Amino acid sequence: MSSATTGRSRRGAASRGVPYLFLAPAIVLFLLFLLLPVGYAVYLSLRKVKVSGLGLGRNSRTEIFAGLENYRTALSDPELWGSAGRVVAYGLTLLPIMLGLALLFALLLDRPRVRLARFSRLAIFLPYAVPGLIASMLWGFLYLPAVSPFTDLAGWLGLPAPDPLTGGSVFFAIVNIAVWGGVGFNMIVLFTSLRAIPAEIYESARLDGCTEFQLAVRIKIPLLLPSLIMTTVFSLIATLQVFTEPLTVRSLTNSISSTWTPLMKIYRDAFAQNDIYSAAASSVLIAGVTLVVSFGFLRLVQRQAFGGENR
Repeated sequence: MSSATTGRSRRGAASRGVPYLFLAPAIVLFLLFLLLPVGYAVYLSLRKVKVSGLGLGRNSRTEIFAGLENYRTALSDPELWGSAGRVVAYGLTLLPIMLGLALLFALLLDRPRVRLARFSRLAIFLPYAVPGLIASMLWGFLYLPAVSPFTDLAGWLGLPAPDPLTGGSVFFAIVNIAVWGGVGFNMIVLFTSLRAIPAEIYESARLDGCTEFQLAVRIKIPLLLPSLIMTTVFSLIATLQVFTEPLTVRSLTNSISSTWTPLMKIYRDAFAQNDIYSAAASSVLIAGVTLVVSFGFLRLVQRQAFGGENR
């Protein structure tokens, strides 16, 4: 083999390795901060501590293999099922309101000759830029009757003072925080997708006599279906992982238990009761449910949203 041929083969091998060189940081981060923690959680979920004697000596607590015992315990725990039921109700309430408002705002801002369009987009998106912890604290103080301006407003109007942190009202108080923070992101995604639609389609529809309402219902919303599906999946995953809002508001009311959501129960088991093995099993179950629900939903709507076949 000539030297020229050898040089070309080396250059070809080097060029083929360049993409992997650029992918290496992402692969390393994926392995270290996602795959490895997941694998460690699965490992912990298969272990338990065996206590011998009175459990007072250094060698009286031994970590042993537990098999599926932690999973059986988690699946038979009524607190986990109760928290899962609350999250289902939370999602059924939150998702239609949040995505419906995001779609409505995106359609309104996409109309021709909208006044203060840039200001409106910024005002709607701005709550998303507020961290969830800060947003929960802000709304928590707005909910407290002692410091809430809504209490003074109700007094001026001669109405009873509202107390969203009592009884069943706290459920809707948590939903309101999530709606306030999530509408902006979804609106921007949908609005950007609307801007990507060729203007000729709208012009042709208007020449055919379509009103703005008919244009939105018959053209814009069907073309937005892939983006609506994407925002629904992201919102669904975030809903199944709700944690910050109820945990923050819990310090202001007695109506939220330490197991109000599955992640709150996992947090209590791991850090309050020091039972990391049961917490790991519950977290693996939650991750599995999130994966199944997300991919199941995508498979269900794949043909309608993306024009593909369900396989």
